[in-house]
Amino acid sequence: MKVFGTKKNKAKSLIRYQWMVQNLPFFLFLAFLAVIYIYNGHYADRVVRDIGKTGRELQELQYEFKSLKSEVMFRSKQSELAKAVEPFGIKPLSSPPLVLSDSLNK
Repeated sequence: MKVFGTKKNKAKSLIRYQWMVQNLPFFLFLAFLAVIYIYNGHYADRVVRDIGKTGRELQELQYEFKSLKSEVMFRSKQSELAKAVEPFGIKPLSSPPLVLSDSLNK
């Protein structure tokens, strides 16, 4: 039968308690490092998500730029411009422009 509360058990528990108290700052430091480590992981995940989101937005803007650029190039063709200004009564020249005088340039 074991007897609890003997001097030997009290001495061991006292030594363990003193050891815990002496090492408490170290344990708190380890806990602080664990919190920093967890925060850093969450922060890295958030940054990776933001980078992915920004990359997708950039790709969409590039697609939009290319489609608008091709539309502008299409509308700036001579045949398309002629169609666009036809309601205003403007027609393309059927003959080349006339030079009034070559003597003025000499």
